[in-house]
Amino acid sequence: MEVGMDVKATAAATPTAGGLYTSYNGSLTSQQELTDDDGDDVENSSSSKGKLLVASEAAQLEALERRLSVRHLALQFETGQHAPAKDTVKEEVVVTDRTTLTKKLQALLSELAGRLVGKQKDDAAEILSMLEMMEVQWGLKESELAQERADVKKMAALFKQASDDARRMVDEARSNAQAEVDAARAEVKAARATVARVEAAMEAAIEDRKESLSIDEKKELEQMRKEITEARRIRMLHEPSKTMDMEFEIEGLREQLTKKAVEVISLRKELVDAKRVAGAGPYELQGEERLGTSLIISPIDKNGPDLSKCNIQWHRVSVDGAKGGPVTGATRPQFSPEPFDVGWLLHANIILPNGKTEVASTSGPLDAAPGLGNYVEGLFKKGGADFNVRLVQQNGEILEKPSRHVLLVDSTRIKLSKNRSTKVKEEYSSIVQLCGARGGGQAAARALYWVPNKGLSLMLVLESERERNAAIMLARRFACDQNVTLVGPDDELSMGKNTASAA
Repeated sequence: MEVGMDVKATAAATPTAGGLYTSYNGSLTSQQELTDDDGDDVENSSSSKGKLLVASEAAQLEALERRLSVRHLALQFETGQHAPAKDTVKEEVVVTDRTTLTKKLQALLSELAGRLVGKQKDDAAEILSMLEMMEVQWGLKESELAQERADVKKMAALFKQASDDARRMVDEARSNAQAEVDAARAEVKAARATVARVEAAMEAAIEDRKESLSIDEKKELEQMRKEITEARRIRMLHEPSKTMDMEFEIEGLREQLTKKAVEVISLRKELVDAKRVAGAGPYELQGEERLGTSLIISPIDKNGPDLSKCNIQWHRVSVDGAKGGPVTGATRPQFSPEPFDVGWLLHANIILPNGKTEVASTSGPLDAAPGLGNYVEGLFKKGGADFNVRLVQQNGEILEKPSRHVLLVDSTRIKLSKNRSTKVKEEYSSIVQLCGARGGGQAAARALYWVPNKGLSLMLVLESERERNAAIMLARRFACDQNVTLVGPDDELSMGKNTASAA
């Protein structure tokens, strides 16, 4: 059999399934007639006419074999199976025709296989088995298509229901919103009408009262009207420029206050210099005498003893001189006052190499930082605040790489954390100590010393002097509400001493 023949030639010979079926019937009929005649001719004689009939039969069988090739039958079957259907009715008709055609084709192939022998019979059996396999595949594909069609219909129904529900919900929300807007408009309209009636009644009452008023009362009433009109105008305009003007005015007053403070300090120093007698101490304090700055011991005479060879101790002394004491840890030429030092005189006792003691003092009590009290009050009303800090020293040892943390100060505790992990947290108690850094250095005015418990001490550097002092004042304010005094090392004890015992 010619299994690999050209598909186009075969398709041209049998263009449709119906034509293929007709060709099969005609071929089988001719084959049957020729076979009968051939049998009669062989039995009667071996004449030339019989030879011609046998040759004709052989030619027809060869043509039939070509038409029944595997490739041709597969092409015809697949072409009919995958033919597109325009609608459901036509698709059912095509399926019915295919089923009938397949059955007839199987019957014809079975009959042909019964008549053929040898290799031709095997080829016919192979074609029949392939046709059965293709019929099974066709049935499976039809089942899959039917299932997909049912799923698509189900999903379309679900989508339609969801769309209807969404449209209904939107309509309900729109109607409810419209009803609320209408109700609000009605209330506003009623309120405006009420205000208009009240104002009209007040105007009428004022006009009635105006007739019985004296000239002075009429002038006062007119002035009140002008003030009310001005107040209404300001309220309607909501002028932000007035607020900005007030802020600029406050800032200007702060600058003037700072200048005045500097002038007062200068005058105090001049007064001290005027009172200074011959042979007075060779040292003085340099720097602004207010919170947020640093005080530095400076020699008046450059030929005097070097401070690095002297022993230094800073003291707090009350204005009347009745109380005071040493500031524990403040033993360097530079000292950064903390909020606890406000209102106190600061003295620096300098012990020279020869054993003589010199004193350098502030000209007056330490002043507070402008605006710091209001800032801390705002943080207190919020219930606490977070401060960005750097941990530079732990248990007296300087860290090689300072790490950044967040210091939380609230109404119950102080907590030091980094990212989401907590390093230290401690509630307010008599064990906790908190004060400003008492050493020297450029960051001393921004550093604070915190002892959360007996086995741990930390030195933290904040972003500014204002933040450092605000954190200390806020923590002490919260601790005071819990009857806890939050101070530095030995501060509470030294404040009870008088100046004589301190000396």
